[in-house]
Amino acid sequence: MADRSRVRSVHWGMELHDDAFWQGQFSRPAQRMGSAMTRELWKVAGRPGIISLAGGTPSPDLLPVELLRQVSDKVLREQGQRALQYSLTEGLPELREWIASRFAGATPDNVQITTGSQQALGLVAQTLLNPGDKVIVESPSYLGAFQAFNVSMPEYLAAPMDGDGLLVDELEPLLAQRPKFIYVLPNFQNPSGATLSLERRQKLVEMARAYRVPILEDDAYHYLSFDGVTLPTLYDLDHRLGGGNVIHTSTFSKTVAPGLRVAWVVGPKVAVGKICQMKQGSDSMTPTFSQLLVREVAPLIEAEFVPRIRAKYKLHCEVMLEALRQHLPLARYSVPKGGMFFWLELPRGINTLELLDAAVAQGTVFVPGSTFYPDGSGHHTLRLSFSNASPDNIRLGVERLGKAVESMAVTRP
Repeated sequence: MADRSRVRSVHWGMELHDDAFWQGQFSRPAQRMGSAMTRELWKVAGRPGIISLAGGTPSPDLLPVELLRQVSDKVLREQGQRALQYSLTEGLPELREWIASRFAGATPDNVQITTGSQQALGLVAQTLLNPGDKVIVESPSYLGAFQAFNVSMPEYLAAPMDGDGLLVDELEPLLAQRPKFIYVLPNFQNPSGATLSLERRQKLVEMARAYRVPILEDDAYHYLSFDGVTLPTLYDLDHRLGGGNVIHTSTFSKTVAPGLRVAWVVGPKVAVGKICQMKQGSDSMTPTFSQLLVREVAPLIEAEFVPRIRAKYKLHCEVMLEALRQHLPLARYSVPKGGMFFWLELPRGINTLELLDAAVAQGTVFVPGSTFYPDGSGHHTLRLSFSNASPDNIRLGVERLGKAVESMAVTRP
């Protein structure tokens, strides 16, 4: 009898475990996907001696470890069986009610709990997009959103920005192309750090309603204002005009802990209901235990921990600003009013993908700016995060980056 494995290999023309075989099995969305630059940089950031100014992660000493330890014990003691059991796909009623109370006119039926904000973006995209549909995105925009949206294979329409956020006056030609939605990060935008002004928020909501184009509002950094002042959400501004045209997403990752993976969607009931159905086919439910923990600590976090977070990130931002002025005098940037990021523009002769290699050689990492553009442009830009590194490491990391820029200038013809 012929060797069966040999017959199989001859039949297929290759071994079944060959990369070429599996590449041919991947779906078109899977072929389009790639690893996010920040995920790859984490591997480099873990090397001894490397200072990371790349990932936008919370400062470790701001994670409420002791509080969550105490609350975990309370939840397990009082609601242990419930905490470890399956629960509703839409999320725990008491958590949805607490979130709904923060949005004008919202009820728990307007709220969907998700397993992190990345899932929220992905579920919205899967609910609304068909392959080839158009989506307006800020340029630059959050690279994680591109990964979430790319599964649905849309076409991106890039909208320009300045220091006050999206240039709303230039949206009309894009809106005329009948996009499925506008994706906007209005507060301390990732990656630019820009905040959309109140005047532009109002005009954006009005224009979107006039063209009957929904807005997807990604507000992950809402509570990270350095001075504690927050502008109205696009959701609430839309509610004043009748509502029903904004889907709002946010997360507890920036204020409680990213490891709990609890975020939310607030939107029209019909849209939220369909998003819930999409989630049923994804992971069925967000962990009950995590939701119970968040519901217990959220009021305390909002009252006591958020002011500490704001104060710490404000200090880190000021330290980075001082270091940038000293070590990167050729860089152009706006000073953020909150959030986690500085967005830098270097002289156009410097490619920040190439600069990254020089920076790693100096002992620091950042995120090259081209990853934040839908067309891969912006080769002279980069993002720095000040949230995770200590003040001393921020100073040293920026100094090392300055030396890397100098080495590029010296070696460039």
